[in-house]
Amino acid sequence: MNLDRSLTEESFKLGLKELATKDEDFAEILEKWGNPPRWEEDAGFSGLVRTILGQQVSVGSANATMKRLCDLGPLTPENLLELDDTQLKACGISRQKIVYVKELATAITKQELDLQQLAIADDTTIRNQLKRIKGIGDWTVDIYLLMSLQRPDAFPKGDLGVIAAYQKLKNLSTRPTPDELEIIAEKWRPWRAIAARILWHYYLNR
Repeated sequence: MNLDRSLTEESFKLGLKELATKDEDFAEILEKWGNPPRWEEDAGFSGLVRTILGQQVSVGSANATMKRLCDLGPLTPENLLELDDTQLKACGISRQKIVYVKELATAITKQELDLQQLAIADDTTIRNQLKRIKGIGDWTVDIYLLMSLQRPDAFPKGDLGVIAAYQKLKNLSTRPTPDELEIIAEKWRPWRAIAARILWHYYLNR
C-alpha cells in the first residue's frame, strides 16, 4: 500500500476492519459506538492555520477562533497579512499564535513554501519543510498529515487525547509517554491514523 496516498472511504473501512482484528478493545469500541468520523480539514493554508489554532486548546475553542477569523473574509495568506494584530487578537488568537500564522502566510507569499506541491510529497519531506516555519512542530505536522492530507499512517504520538484514551482503554496506572505510545503504535501500521481516530472516538464518547 502507498502510505502517501490519501484515505478513501474504502481504505478507511478496510483499516477499521484490520485494526479490529489486531486489538479486541478497538473491536469493542467499534461495536459499541460505531465507526469514528473521518475528521477532515481543508488541505492547504486554511487547514494548516486551523491546526496551529488547535495547539494546546480544546477543539471547541479552536473552532470558535477559526470561525471568527473566517468571518473577516476569505482566509488566504495575502488576506491574513492585511489584518493587524488587534483584529487577530479579537478573533481569540494568542500573541504567540499570531506570530506563527503570520510566519506561515509570509513563507507562502514569498514562495518559500508551496503547500499544493507539498501535498503530493512523502511524509518525511512534508515534516521537514513545515518544521522550518516558526511554531510548527511534530504535533502540528502529524495532525495536518492526518486531518488535512488524510495520510493513513500519520500518528500524533504527542496528542493528549490519544494518550489519555489509550491509558483509559488499557486500564494503565500511568499515562504512556509519546515515545512509549509510538512503540505501542507500531502494531497498528499501516493504519495508525485510523487507530488515532478510534482512540479519539472512544475518548469523546466516554
